[in-house]
Amino acid sequence: MSTSASSDPTAPSFEPSDAVSAKSLRKSVVAGSIGVLVHWFDWAVYAYMAGTIAVVFFPESNRTAGLLAAFAVFAVSFFVRPIGAVIFGRLGDRLGRKTTLSIVIIAMAAATLVLGLLPGYETIGMLAPVLLIVTRVVQGLAAGGEFGSAAAFLGEFSPRKRRGFGCSWLEFGSLLGFLLASFAVFLLNVAFPNDVIVAWAWRIPFLFTAVLGVIGLYIRLKIEDTPDFEQLKELQAVSHAPVKEVFQRNRREFLQTCGIEIFMNVTFYVVLVYLLTYQEETIGFDAGRAALLSTLASALGLIVVPLAGIASDRLGRKPVLMFAAIAQTVLAVPLFLLMQVGSEWAVFVSTFGLAFLLAIVLGTHAVTVVELFPTRTRQTGLSIAYAVTAALFAGTAPYLLTWLIDLTGNALVPGWFLLVVGLVGVITVWTLPETRGISLIKEQDLNTATVRLPRVRVARS
Repeated sequence: MSTSASSDPTAPSFEPSDAVSAKSLRKSVVAGSIGVLVHWFDWAVYAYMAGTIAVVFFPESNRTAGLLAAFAVFAVSFFVRPIGAVIFGRLGDRLGRKTTLSIVIIAMAAATLVLGLLPGYETIGMLAPVLLIVTRVVQGLAAGGEFGSAAAFLGEFSPRKRRGFGCSWLEFGSLLGFLLASFAVFLLNVAFPNDVIVAWAWRIPFLFTAVLGVIGLYIRLKIEDTPDFEQLKELQAVSHAPVKEVFQRNRREFLQTCGIEIFMNVTFYVVLVYLLTYQEETIGFDAGRAALLSTLASALGLIVVPLAGIASDRLGRKPVLMFAAIAQTVLAVPLFLLMQVGSEWAVFVSTFGLAFLLAIVLGTHAVTVVELFPTRTRQTGLSIAYAVTAALFAGTAPYLLTWLIDLTGNALVPGWFLLVVGLVGVITVWTLPETRGISLIKEQDLNTATVRLPRVRVARS
């Protein structure tokens, strides 16, 4: 069980983030969440427009091959994320959260801008898909550093009593990016005929993403680094080898974070990405209605995510996450069984049930893993765990589920899959300490300090 150092008469009750003004806190929330919004907007636009991108950047001789190539390029950005996580995690723990937040959003905006301006296959031949791959690699590297940077930043800027609420805006940004992307693609298809979209209009959403990135960069350049990281610098306790330190001194925290992120990432991709295809191909639901349901599910998440963050501040991280994990384990198969009924009400209820459980996890996972690590290695640990689990488990989930349904002929496979993921969540949450209200400057930070300062609050286990 974790307790603060208030029982220690030599440690006054002070936490750096408690001194943050309301104005600075609002600015930090926007700065932390806007990069996630930009990333997921770009990600979703590429996914929604994969068919158009296949026509523009690959030879037209084989339509299916072109579409597969477009999705393969999409997958590349997943597999380079762990590299970006190592690069930006290390930078963030050595140079500060503000530095990596700024670099990451510059890389995202630049890569997206280049993609929006790239000539197609008809103009420059095979150089077009090569350059497309380069833009997605840069985007993937930047995405590998975004979660860890933003989560550490929001966690360290939020007051202890509202840290769950502060961190929940990270996933609010991701859901809002999804919604904006679907709306942008919808407007594109309403405003232009297909031949105009293929000719040039497909570029508009990507250029808009670049504009969002510039706005995000402006906001991030106006912020200060987190009080906790500044405190670490004053203590001269900044890690010079955070990657090595994570695997030497924080292996348990790293594995726990991997478990939480498998739970979150796989559920996220099944509910918000794969479910749309499943309802069309397996349930036989109308494509337009399936898309509308997906949009409404994301909108529900925008309401529930901050509420889940608030609940974790009042009840604790473990109770909220454990509720979601047990509920998913128990309800995943019944909800997919209900979906088999095929009627509108059944699909609606099952989709919203899954989206509700996902939103609880989204609103709580970031603050939970932020509080596990010491400040010295927080960004590195979060970045690598998130990126590796996303690449290995989340990015492959839609393909694995499609293959398993085809192999077994069992339409309930996604339900059983989510049941297993829920069990991973239950087991992982069971091993966690309750971290609500702890100091983010921990003993591991102070034990390496070369300068001793008063007014530091220590979290002891």
